Amino acid sequence: MLILEVAVPRPLHERLDYLPPADGTLDNVVGRRIRVPLGKSKTVGVALGVKEGSNIPSQRLRQAEEWVDNEPLLDAELVKTLTWASQYYRYPIGEVLSSALPGVLRRGGKVQRGEVWWRLDEQLLGDATAVRRAPRQAELRERLLAAGGAARYADLVTECAAWQRAGRELERRGLLHRERRRTSNMHEQPPASSAPPTLLDAQLQAVEQINAARGFQVFLLDGVTGSGKTEVYIRAAEQAINNGRQVLFLMPEIGLAPQLLRRVKERLGDSVAVLHSDLPDVERAQAWLAARDADVAVVLGTRSAVFAPLPRAGLIIVDEEHDPALTQQDGFRYSARDLAVLRARYLGVPIVLGSATPSLESLNNVASGRYRQLALPQRTGSAKSPSIQVIDIRSRPLKGGLSAPLQQALGRHLEAGQQVMLFLNRRGYAPVLTCHACGWIAECQRCDARLTVHRRAGNMRCHHCGASRPLPSVCPGCGAGDLLPLGPGTERLEEALAELFPQYNLLRIDRDTTRRRGELEARLAAAHRGDAQLLIGTQMLAKGHHLPGLTLVAVVDVDQGLFGTDFRATERLAQLVVQVAGRAGRGDNPGEVLLQTRHPEHPLLQTLLESGYGAFAAEHLNERRAAGLPPFASLALLRAEAVDANAPYVFLEAAADWGASLTRRQQYGVELLGPVPAPMERREGRYRAQLMLRSESRYMLQAFLGDWAIKLAGLNGARKVRWSLDVDPVDTV
Repeated sequence: MLILEVAVPRPLHERLDYLPPADGTLDNVVGRRIRVPLGKSKTVGVALGVKEGSNIPSQRLRQAEEWVDNEPLLDAELVKTLTWASQYYRYPIGEVLSSALPGVLRRGGKVQRGEVWWRLDEQLLGDATAVRRAPRQAELRERLLAAGGAARYADLVTECAAWQRAGRELERRGLLHRERRRTSNMHEQPPASSAPPTLLDAQLQAVEQINAARGFQVFLLDGVTGSGKTEVYIRAAEQAINNGRQVLFLMPEIGLAPQLLRRVKERLGDSVAVLHSDLPDVERAQAWLAARDADVAVVLGTRSAVFAPLPRAGLIIVDEEHDPALTQQDGFRYSARDLAVLRARYLGVPIVLGSATPSLESLNNVASGRYRQLALPQRTGSAKSPSIQVIDIRSRPLKGGLSAPLQQALGRHLEAGQQVMLFLNRRGYAPVLTCHACGWIAECQRCDARLTVHRRAGNMRCHHCGASRPLPSVCPGCGAGDLLPLGPGTERLEEALAELFPQYNLLRIDRDTTRRRGELEARLAAAHRGDAQLLIGTQMLAKGHHLPGLTLVAVVDVDQGLFGTDFRATERLAQLVVQVAGRAGRGDNPGEVLLQTRHPEHPLLQTLLESGYGAFAAEHLNERRAAGLPPFASLALLRAEAVDANAPYVFLEAAADWGASLTRRQQYGVELLGPVPAPMERREGRYRAQLMLRSESRYMLQAFLGDWAIKLAGLNGARKVRWSLDVDPVDTV
C-alpha cells in the first residue's frame, strides 16, 4: 500500500503518514501543498514523498483530503535546501517549509497572477485640488505623474509604505484605480535607461572574475565604503540576465530597498520582484510566484527572500554580508547569508558576498581557500577616504553629549553648506533617571534593566519589554525633587543641536520617529534630498546610504560597544565605526569623522585608526583561534525562560545531564558549558538561563545535536519553560 509522507506546520520533527486523497494521484508529489486532517482540525501541509507501507496500522491512518496544487509549488532544489535547514538548525520540517511561503500560500490560498498597478483617474491627472490638504496623497499623485500616470503597486509601497493608506483613500474616492497587468517578462526588457559609469581597474577585474565563474563559486567582494560595490553587483547581474538567467539580491535592511530598487530598475529594467515585510501578503505572494514562474529576472529583498524560487538561477548577491540583520533570531532561527551560499551550491551558480567590513567567518573562509576575495581598495570618482580623529572627552564638559571640539567641527561644516550626521545607538532622551539626593534609579519592574527617559512623551520606557511609566516629578524613594537624567540619547541630542544651531534643519531617524508605516522611507528620502543639514540617527542610518553632501560624521559615544558581554561585541563595534565613517565624504568634498571616547588608548580604536579594518580583523582572528571561538569552533545555545526562577535550571540541568550521558557513550568532542544565567537574567517578567555547546568540529556538533536535540522536549521540566535551540548563534546574550 502506497503511503503519502506529509510535513505539517506543527512542532513535529517527523513527517506524518497519510492515505492518498480520494483521486489517488501520486505523481510528482514532492513540494505540492495538500490539505490534511490533523487532530480535530485541518491544515495545509507539503508532501515530501511516497513510500510503501507504514509503521502505523492501516486502520489508524487518516486519508489526505485534497491536493491544493496540480504541480509542486516548491521545486526540488528548494525542498532540498529547506530539508537541510531543518536538520542543521534543528527546527521542525513542517514549520520550516511553511516559513518559506508567503502567508496566503501557507494557508492554502490561491493568488491571481499578474501585477497590481495603480492608475490615476483623469480628474487627478491635470488637477491637484482634490489632494491639496493631504500631503501623502499629493506625494503619491506626483510620483504617479512622474511615471506617466500609473506604476506598480509593489514598487510604490517599497518606496514609501505610507502611500499604501493614501492610495486606499484615493481609491475610495474614485480618484485612483487598481488594475492587474501581465508581469513584465524577463526576456522582454528595454535597454538600460541610464549610462553605466566607467569602472575602476579593481571593479573591472572583479566583474570579469565573477562573470568568468562556471558553476558554484563564492566571491567575497571586500570593498571600502564608496568603492562601487553596487556597480559591480549590477554589472555581474546584467551578464546573468543577458544569458537568460535570474538574479537573487539580498540586503539586510528594508530601509535600503528604495534606493537599491531605483538603481536596479534604472540599469536592468522593470523585471524585478520585490520581497519584504512591508508588502501586503497578496503582493508578496504574487512576487514569489512571479519568481517561481521565471517571469522576473531579479528578485530583490530582505532576509526571507532567500527562500524565493529560482528556476533559472544565474547569480546570487548578498550585500552587507556581515550584518546580523541577515540572521533570523526568533522562531526558525537561520542565517540568510549561509543559506544563500548553500542554495548557490545546490543551484550550481556563483554567489557574491559584499561588505566594507567582512565578517570574521567570511575572512577565515578566504584564508582557507573556500572563498575567493575580490578587493576594491579605493573610492570611486573624486571621493577620498575620510580622515578619522578621536576626541578624548575625559574631564571635558558636554552639552547634550557634545564636546566643544565636536560643536566647533559641526559649525564649520554647516557654515560651508555641507550636511553633517551624528550617530548615537541609543534612542530616547537619557538612558538613566536618578535621584541626586538618595541615589534612586528608575528600573523596570519586569526586566533587569533601567528605564529610558522619553521626555517629549513624558514617560520612561523599558526598551526590552516595552513597559512604560509616567515621568515622576519627585523621587519615589525619598520624595526629593532633584531628579537627574544621565547620559545622552538621540532625543537629548536633538534638543542640544536645535539650541546650538537653530538656523539649520534637523532630522532624527530612529525607531521612535519612524514607528508609523512609511515614516522611515520618507525620512530617508528627505535625507537623500538634502532637506535637512543636521542628521541624527541610530544604527538604521549607518548602513549603505549614499549621501553625497555629507562631509562630517560624528560617533557621539563610541564607548558603548567597547565592553560588551558578547564575544562578537568588538567585531560589531569595529564594523559599525567603519560603516558609519563611510557615510562621510562620498561626494566631491573631503570627509571628516570624529569619535568621542573616554578610552582613546583602547587597542581596538588604536588598531582601527592606525592600520584599518583588515589589521583589526587579522588580530581578532588570532584571538578567536587562541580562545577556541568561531570561526575556529562551532556553537549552539539552548535557552530557557520561565516565570519561576528555578524552572529554567531544572530543564537545562536535565539537558546537560542527557548530553553528558551521550558523550560518555560516544566521543563527540562537544563541551557543555552551563547552565548559567543569561546576561539579562530577567526579561518581560521571566527568568532566563542558557546552556552553551561548543565543538571544534562542526560535523561532530551536528552529530551530537542529532542525538541530543530530539529528546529535549521530553526532558524533566521541559513543559514548564519556553525553550529554544540556536545553532550558530549570532548573539549569545
